[in-house]
Amino acid sequence: MAAVAAGCGSDDGATSGAGEESSAIDVVASFYPLQFVADQVGGPLVSVSNLTPAGAEPHDLELTARDTASLQDAGLVLYLSGFMPALDDGIVTAGAAAFDVAGAADLDLAGTHDDHADDDDEHADDDEHADDEIVDPHFWLDPTRLADVADAVAAQFGEIAPDEAAAFTANAAALREQLEALDTEFAAGLSDCESTDLVTSHEAFGYLAARYGLTQIGISGLSPDEEPSPARLAEVSDFVGANGVRTIYFETLVDPSIAETIAAETGADTAKLDPLEGLTDDAAGDDYLAVMRANLATLRSGQSCA
Repeated sequence: MAAVAAGCGSDDGATSGAGEESSAIDVVASFYPLQFVADQVGGPLVSVSNLTPAGAEPHDLELTARDTASLQDAGLVLYLSGFMPALDDGIVTAGAAAFDVAGAADLDLAGTHDDHADDDDEHADDDEHADDEIVDPHFWLDPTRLADVADAVAAQFGEIAPDEAAAFTANAAALREQLEALDTEFAAGLSDCESTDLVTSHEAFGYLAARYGLTQIGISGLSPDEEPSPARLAEVSDFVGANGVRTIYFETLVDPSIAETIAAETGADTAKLDPLEGLTDDAAGDDYLAVMRANLATLRSGQSCA
């Protein structure tokens, strides 16, 4: 079985190991989870670069001329349609060879986006100001969905390099084994918690919550830049108090002030969860698996799990 190459969070380009660079598939990953998958599945047979710099929000990515050139030159671009609108347009403009992982990820959860979050409270209950449901893109926080994406990526790599298809398939199988072990750890670790209410700064953890029997309550909707309305802040504060929620979670790359405000009002604690959209220097681990295990430890403490 082909060895699985270690993933990393480099934002500047090649992360592959040994092998002739001229024969490696040049892969452009749109953001960290897809970079991790590409590194793991491709091993030394691919050269992977990440379009999203460390510490940047993928949602807000704007393509430079250099980025567009990298799309044109890539053997394959891995992306999630709708998650980074500028990239969707850039792929078309560049005529890039690209694979959209949305189908393999099976995006079947919806979140909210309030187009009127800053409107006056008197409008908060108007039908015309109701929250809009949009597809939740954060599939990678369910390890089993990430394993499905890895299988699909292996198939794509195999089409580009048919002689290496067996190696890609073996690497994806090895990665699935690791991800299924992680899934087992989460299921066991969150099976007996005093609270199953997961209050987060924004709705990034829906797939994780659905997989492990939690109920996500987002202060903001799916967009991390969305400012919640005063009515929403009051609603979440009331929920925290009425349901004995002990911990409110904020995220890396997102201002924690709103979560801290509600925590101060309700006497709850705050804790940081990493949505793994990018791997930063101060992340709680050096790859997806390590950071997810750190998230599990945080959740077990915050949800008072046995």
